[in-house]
Amino acid sequence: MPKSIKSRVDRDEFEGTHKSTLEKPNLNGDRLNFYLLIILYIIQGIPVGLSGALPIILQSRKMVTYEDQAAFSISLWPYSLKLLWAPIVDALYVKTIGRRKCWLVPLQFLLGILILYMANNIEDWLPESGKPNLKILIIMFFVVNIISATQDIVVDGWALTMLKKKNVGYASTCNSVGVPFGMFLGSVCFTLLVSEQFNVTHFRAAPGAGGLISMKSYLYIYGIVILVITSIVGIFKKEKDSSLEDGCININVFQNYKLLWDILKIPRIRVLAIVLMTTRIGFTATDVVSNLKLIDAGVSKENIMIVTSALYIIKLIMPIFVSKFVTGPKPMSYFLKVTPFRLLWCTTYVILVYFTPSLIRKDGLVAVPTYYYFIMASVLITNDMLNFFMLLTLFAFFCRLSDPRFGGTYMTLFNTFFYLGFLLSNTMVLKLVDFSTFRKCSTNDQNSCSTPNLKNLCSANGGSCVIYMDGYYIVVFISLIIGFIWYFVFRNIIKKYQSLSISHWMINIKRPVVQTATESCLMPA
Repeated sequence: MPKSIKSRVDRDEFEGTHKSTLEKPNLNGDRLNFYLLIILYIIQGIPVGLSGALPIILQSRKMVTYEDQAAFSISLWPYSLKLLWAPIVDALYVKTIGRRKCWLVPLQFLLGILILYMANNIEDWLPESGKPNLKILIIMFFVVNIISATQDIVVDGWALTMLKKKNVGYASTCNSVGVPFGMFLGSVCFTLLVSEQFNVTHFRAAPGAGGLISMKSYLYIYGIVILVITSIVGIFKKEKDSSLEDGCININVFQNYKLLWDILKIPRIRVLAIVLMTTRIGFTATDVVSNLKLIDAGVSKENIMIVTSALYIIKLIMPIFVSKFVTGPKPMSYFLKVTPFRLLWCTTYVILVYFTPSLIRKDGLVAVPTYYYFIMASVLITNDMLNFFMLLTLFAFFCRLSDPRFGGTYMTLFNTFFYLGFLLSNTMVLKLVDFSTFRKCSTNDQNSCSTPNLKNLCSANGGSCVIYMDGYYIVVFISLIIGFIWYFVFRNIIKKYQSLSISHWMINIKRPVVQTATESCLMPA
């Protein structure tokens, strides 16, 4: 067949596939699917929230070092590594059960059982006083996040076929509402509900009464809810056969991995990978360590979480006002405009951390004035608004670069590069802060307090280990320098890349003749 005729046939087939997607979206007949997807994304978001809440709780109880925090940050790595097993999830399934359902039901049952196991042991692993069992906590949360990340792959894929073609656009709405709300339940709500100080301050409980709910009870409720919802989905929800859809490109596991390899062989993709993995280095120190330093200074974790709850509200409203910037032809132009300003805004975090002890302490006691909360909220909210705007422009950039035939694979790949860089820099920064922080005993300048034995010796002699060089300020300074270097090195590359047509990012792939039940169907984005 002549090339011109073949391209016209492919175009007609592509347009036929998308004809129904051009209809006006209408949730009539799709509302139950819409709400089910939101619930599934909420279930996915709660483990991420819990993984963010535990470091705050550990820091507030003075139980861990920054090196321990770096070790715990590894528990979130599965979300950056899920690309390694995503092609297997996409390609292998039991057709009689359903391509996505056969993965979702066992995964969520396993997640529910693990959460119940954690609930039964959390009081031993994380006692009110004494050293936590950090090793088992890291292992458990790492496993839970592997399951949650795999569930993310499954739900993202099911969303494309669960909703009618004309309503597929609502899939991103389900994700953007469900995951943040789940993170809110797992981080802010969990931290406040289990906090005795929050219960005493706001609900007039007697000291020693504990929180409004215990960690054990919270995890039991979450685990039971997962099992109940999964049972309902397993019994009542039927999955339609997506292999019957028009416009599918069926590829097996090997072809899925080969597709990823072909994408990675594009020179611009390799450069973009470096850009994405280093884009957050300049902000990581302030984003990750600053709240922990505020807790060290005496600010309660409850007040930080109350401010954080306002940030979730802003995230739900903000897209309405910035959509015209992120949906334009060059979203990264706004990303580059905001980058220097946000790097400079990091210095306000440093100033806040530096002056917090003198602002909230009086005669050695913590007494936080009202105006301090307004200052803290202003710094945190402004930083988070800038961060969220940059994320929106970045994800819009991903959409523009993705080959329409394999949009999900491209988006997963770009997100993997970005979050892998983010999590690696998190772990590295926490380790560097601990490494570059120097202490000495208040009663003996020769005692460096660098080992547990030296710390115990200092305490035995009536002294305490005090910091005389805080690694936080050193790491922030280095991060800002690297951030500005990154900006001047990559800004022209980013401007060039966003001006290129999509053909510069596409790969060629032949349709296989044989289609079997073990093949995946990549819906055109």
